[in-house]
Amino acid sequence: MKAAIRLLIFTLFIAFGVTSQAQEIEWLSFEEAVEKSKKEPRKLLIDIYTDWCGWCKKMDREAYANEVIAEYINENYYAIKFDAEQREDIEFDGHTFKFVAQGKRGVHELAAALTNNKLSYPTTVFMDEKFQIIQPIPGYMNAKSLEPIITYIGEGLYKEKVAWQEYQKNFKSSL
Repeated sequence: MKAAIRLLIFTLFIAFGVTSQAQEIEWLSFEEAVEKSKKEPRKLLIDIYTDWCGWCKKMDREAYANEVIAEYINENYYAIKFDAEQREDIEFDGHTFKFVAQGKRGVHELAAALTNNKLSYPTTVFMDEKFQIIQPIPGYMNAKSLEPIITYIGEGLYKEKVAWQEYQKNFKSSL
């Protein structure tokens, strides 16, 4: 009898589309995020990566795929996946950013600008609602190390001059 009840409940969930799905980050292009932020201002989180970067892929799997991280980012940021080697021009802030070939590869000028010409993959760049760079953070981060950073910046505590070291000491993880 219990098995029949479980089967009925499962069938009802399927029939009404109430299956639970893992929270995923809603990644946008740079242009889409800027347009959305002009209408409904939010900070931008920019994941600068390359296709060949193993640490970038690891960060996707271990940090950005985390449901707590994804939910917080979706609620507080416009998230951008930005390939540092993409070839399409981007118009932003009265300037056209282009791909610049360098040997077999190259780099997009916007990736260089966002990282202050300190290209490292992955790099997570945070911009405020006025499209000013808050901070580029180079290197791989797992969910546990990314969580306090996204909340510190997301809650605007960097503006209130709350010391990062103090914030870290008192931070309570949701993971």
